[in-house]
Amino acid sequence: MLTIIGALLGAIFGGFAGLFVGGLIGYAAGWAARYFIVGSLRVAQSQLVESTFSIMGALCKADNVVTREEINAVEKIFGMFRLQGAAREQAKAAFNRGKQADFNLDAEVDRFAQISHGRGPLLQLFLQVQCMAVAADGRIDPAEHAMLVRIARRLGLTEADVSQLEALLRAATGGPSTAGAPPTRDRLADAYAALGVTADASPAEIKRAYRKLISQNHPDKLASRGLPESMRPVAEERSRELNAAYDLIKSARPEVR
Repeated sequence: MLTIIGALLGAIFGGFAGLFVGGLIGYAAGWAARYFIVGSLRVAQSQLVESTFSIMGALCKADNVVTREEINAVEKIFGMFRLQGAAREQAKAAFNRGKQADFNLDAEVDRFAQISHGRGPLLQLFLQVQCMAVAADGRIDPAEHAMLVRIARRLGLTEADVSQLEALLRAATGGPSTAGAPPTRDRLADAYAALGVTADASPAEIKRAYRKLISQNHPDKLASRGLPESMRPVAEERSRELNAAYDLIKSARPEVR
């Protein structure tokens, strides 16, 4: 398009010679624009990996122990992000950097805030993937929770956002109930909290809350709003977890459909 515009302007102001020169200038401008845009996207993707996994390293080390389960979860997240080759090595190095005592957590969170441009869905998914890592050993330590809240607040989110994410993970990954048996009371409470409703909410309120969250977190909708492709599997996982929480409530309350 820039080539055509350049050629037309050249023809208007300089005849055939202007057409040729204008076309060359337009082509060069178009090439430069593509190079700049693609380069910017690569930098953003690189910074996304750097921030995500260095902060993850700090969180996993918050309770002074990085467990085997947490390491396995981080490896799984590498796969979710489809990291290979140099990108995977960068993520590993970033994770190890985050575990160091001199790691500047606040500065890294601020860098992530800059590349995310305050986009709420991306911030929520970023927090979710952090929760997935630290919850891999079956619990979130108070020190890990405190650091998650610190990160959330610096990103403009709240402790309630963190607690809702933690409840979603517990509800979705608490293991299957005995065949035909209702979910445990604690897990059911987490399912309600994950949807942002209380146990005495009406079926209509529960369904409305579920549909709103599913709509907000639909991977295609998030992609249209600028979600990086590497984060799409996290959005898909979030949708699965919301479905699991809703299914738990439906199994306990047949009137919810």
